[in-house]
Amino acid sequence: MTQTQAATAAPTGPVPTMFEAIVRQLAVTATYNRGSVTIAPHILYTRHGEIYVDAVTVERDGKPPREEKLGTFKLDGLGEPTLTDKAFTPSTLFEPAAEKYVGETLMAVERR
Repeated sequence: MTQTQAATAAPTGPVPTMFEAIVRQLAVTATYNRGSVTIAPHILYTRHGEIYVDAVTVERDGKPPREEKLGTFKLDGLGEPTLTDKAFTPSTLFEPAAEKYVGETLMAVERR
């Protein structure tokens, strides 16, 4: 890899993928509990030294959920998170000022 390629190569891995998804408000596909999920990540934060993402599940095994809810996913439990081109609007269920995020937030969506 040349210096130019190294300078333009984007970081890869779960954390950079989630950062980009949150900033660009794009859904992410991943495996979770041996199934496939598409999630709209709203916030990345730490708890007890582990990284978590709170997200709205868009699809689970190809099917939409019965109701919208904000779920918590341990980042290590999401296999091969991949950015999609599906944009999302931040959910009204997301409360960025919630106590569990205070002092722990790494990145959160901004309401436009």
